Amino acid sequence: MPTPEIEQTKTQETVQEALHKILDLLDKQQLVEDLVHKQGGPRQELVESLLQKQHMAELQTRLAALHPADIAYILEALPPARRLSVWDLVKADREGEILLEVSEPVRETLIAHMEPEELVAAAEQLDTDELADLAPDLPEDVMDDVFKALPVAEREQLRAAMSYRDEAVGALMDFDLVTVREDLALEVVLRYLRRLDELPDHTDQLFVVDRRETLRGALPINRLLVNDPEVLVRDVMKTDMLVLHDDDDAQDAAQAFERYDLVTAPVTDRRRRLVGRVTVDAVLDFIRQRAEAERLNLGGLREGEDIFASVWASARNRWAWLAVNLVTAFIASRVISVFEGTIEKLVALATLMPIVAGIGGNSGNQTITMLVRAIALGQINPANARKLVTKEIAIAVLNGLVWGGIIGLFAMALYKSAALGLVMTAAMTLNLLVAALFGVFIPLLMTKLGRDPAVGSSVLITAITDSGGFFIFLGLATLVLLH
Repeated sequence: MPTPEIEQTKTQETVQEALHKILDLLDKQQLVEDLVHKQGGPRQELVESLLQKQHMAELQTRLAALHPADIAYILEALPPARRLSVWDLVKADREGEILLEVSEPVRETLIAHMEPEELVAAAEQLDTDELADLAPDLPEDVMDDVFKALPVAEREQLRAAMSYRDEAVGALMDFDLVTVREDLALEVVLRYLRRLDELPDHTDQLFVVDRRETLRGALPINRLLVNDPEVLVRDVMKTDMLVLHDDDDAQDAAQAFERYDLVTAPVTDRRRRLVGRVTVDAVLDFIRQRAEAERLNLGGLREGEDIFASVWASARNRWAWLAVNLVTAFIASRVISVFEGTIEKLVALATLMPIVAGIGGNSGNQTITMLVRAIALGQINPANARKLVTKEIAIAVLNGLVWGGIIGLFAMALYKSAALGLVMTAAMTLNLLVAALFGVFIPLLMTKLGRDPAVGSSVLITAITDSGGFFIFLGLATLVLLH
């Protein structure tokens, strides 16, 4: 049986093959158009039209065979002009699903390319919870038309879904579920299920409610199938399942799904009325999006960007932390300028000081990465913060003595100076201590201020270890080597 890793590789290869085939078709179409234009002649328009229709038909056939997520991947990998050409060939009844799958910057370009009537038609293909995800990117007049077209019950569901904050369980919630009463026999439940066209995706349990829609328990599908049909639901349902509240933090829900290997979990309001459910696919999407945002934040990017976005849009996205970096780099240069006389007398310092700063930045980023992860998992609290600081200081001292000692020996061998080797070891150790302290302090401070601890932390720690490393190394060199 193939492992999940092998299956994932095969799937990725299939998507890549589809992308290359579509690119080949687009290249052929462009080549034919160029040749026809060069040749000219009375039948030029007819030949060009026939060839274009042939290529478009083949492209449509290939697109129709792909999953919406694969089409989204292909659209993100195409430059804007080709992306829109391919988008125009997507069948209208699939546009809504694909808009949900593409990244937000690409979604914005596709929506801007679509007519209002086309957007309304695409939105009407989606479930209420999916429409709530897409709604913030749709024009107001389109959303007004969508609201008017929805049945009253779905309209209220959509309003409720849009009212939740992005980080709440309610924003992940799915309204498509099956409920039963506890006084029914399992045979009645089975007959009811057979009358349905299909079960909602990821249905591993039915939810048991009373007449007021208050959650009473859950009936796992396996219990429904293996027990005597005459048994009542209340006799086999479970009441000790995990129950989420609609205003709970989505990150807590994601951790619960991972910890308990859940497929679905019921969502209630504060009066314990069942309002929806969270499924494992929604949780995986949330985790993936959060991880991507943290990677961007650590790199100093404000938000995700279309890789084919305009130069102006991409530059603006990167300006904020580049400006911070420029200021910190200027400060580091001023630190070095203070010790110009020292560097002039001992040129070896100029070649060695980047090592101290670089190792310190690397160590600080390692600490920050661990801290951001621990904060996201809820593992950091006031009771263990002091112990964590002590541990990081111990790690810094150990690494400083080991790696500082190694580079100190190299410096001593290269420049025939035992004092320089000792300065190198001491500077490395002290700068790693600075990296450890600020690597813990920065994420904790941002968390206390209500900010995302991942935002710009990497930029800040690099700036601190650069300036601190230069100051410590050159300061020690001035004290030890020139006095």
